[in-house]
Amino acid sequence: MYNSVKVAEKINLLLKERGTQQKIMLENCGLNKNTVSSMLSRGSMPKADNLAKIADYLGCSIDYLMGRTDNPEINR
Repeated sequence: MYNSVKVAEKINLLLKERGTQQKIMLENCGLNKNTVSSMLSRGSMPKADNLAKIADYLGCSIDYLMGRTDNPEINR
């Protein structure tokens, strides 16, 4: 099972590295403003299509966000 807290922490780390704010990312992705905080506090995991939006915004793969690989590059 995947850990939503670790996914949220990775998202926040990538946001910090890219110099952008969580609020801006969520607005640009059309997601609820509480998406990441719900991952941290309630252990909820966004739907796959929403994770894809976040990964696309951050320029990484979903596998990277989920901890399935250490390579953030999108494999095409």
